[in-house]
Amino acid sequence: MATMETPDSANTDKNRVLIVGAGIAGLAAALRLHRQGWAVTVVERAPARRSSGYLVNLHGPGYDAAERLGLVPALAPHDIGFFTSIMVHADGREKFRLPSAVAEAAVGARTLGIFRGDLESALYDAVAEHADIRFGTTVHAVTQNADEVDATLGDGSHIRADLLIGADGVHSRIRELVFGPEAEYLVDLGHMVGAFPLETVPERVPEGAGTTFIGPGRTAAVMNLGPQRSSTFFAYRCTDTRAELTQGPATALTRSFGDLGGGVTEALQQLETAPERAYFDSVGQVVMERWSDRRIVLLGDAAWCVTVFAGYGAALALDGADRLGAALSEHSADIPGALAAWEASLRPEVGKRQALARKGISRFAPSTRGQVWASELMLRAIGLPGIRGVVQRSIRRANN
Repeated sequence: MATMETPDSANTDKNRVLIVGAGIAGLAAALRLHRQGWAVTVVERAPARRSSGYLVNLHGPGYDAAERLGLVPALAPHDIGFFTSIMVHADGREKFRLPSAVAEAAVGARTLGIFRGDLESALYDAVAEHADIRFGTTVHAVTQNADEVDATLGDGSHIRADLLIGADGVHSRIRELVFGPEAEYLVDLGHMVGAFPLETVPERVPEGAGTTFIGPGRTAAVMNLGPQRSSTFFAYRCTDTRAELTQGPATALTRSFGDLGGGVTEALQQLETAPERAYFDSVGQVVMERWSDRRIVLLGDAAWCVTVFAGYGAALALDGADRLGAALSEHSADIPGALAAWEASLRPEVGKRQALARKGISRFAPSTRGQVWASELMLRAIGLPGIRGVVQRSIRRANN
């Protein structure tokens, strides 16, 4: 079988890294390590770049990492900013509003609200000229010794590297190959989430606002932020996530939310014509005792998936990749030692975010009408000056 290596990999003065996965975590690691002088190869199972996805927020350490990676100038034009949140009844009638100023005061100015696809595009544009990025392929087998990793691709070719980073998502192939079956690490939380951008703006949602319905076991949100900036988010409790995935996003989401007004029906009709634009998956957290094995390390959702309920997955992917680069720079002569130091520094943050996500499930899929009422009472209280200050301080503590 032939051995394929990047042009830079022939230069023994450079460390070589193979990154599996061209999502946020993988491309962020590629960018950081390229800037440190590594020869970078990225392989991605998908046949081409992804351009859609749900809305993500970068604040706290996530914004700091984006800034250190030099991404903020490219991301700023795509920032959707803050918007008014309108809580609605099932038929779309308004209950009450949370002005955009409330969220802005709580989070602060150092934040970006962007679509996942825009973040991935910014990362790709920053690193594409400096890395060998291959789509439509992935790793089928991997071995390692004290000096290097040898990865076999689907076509039988090999890539040898000093370090392999598995950044291939919650259903990671690298995790399965190196650490064992997914069932040993993925904790099913019994919920489904769906999100997709809207081709046309939702007419039943006021411009510059988002409507949110929260009922027992489910949440539906539709945002009208103008052309190419409008999107949806759905979350619901589910006893058989495998069966939901089999149905596909259009069928499953319509069955669970088709009775709602407030722009939801209109949004679901758009999904029927382009189901491939949707993010649709079960909600699960990856829990592992270790994220690395000698010269192989997992990064992002492959290692720790905090779920969308944490609201911090993209930020943690950027921060994790940036910290990984820093650890490899500090321990340049000892890659396993660098990985161990990196993991020790990041685990407390990951643990905190996973705990917050588990607690946050009741906000997205409350069990009873009583919980819905209590949540609404809290949201209404945020508008009060004294309560608003308490909430702001709580959010800032969580993001630092």
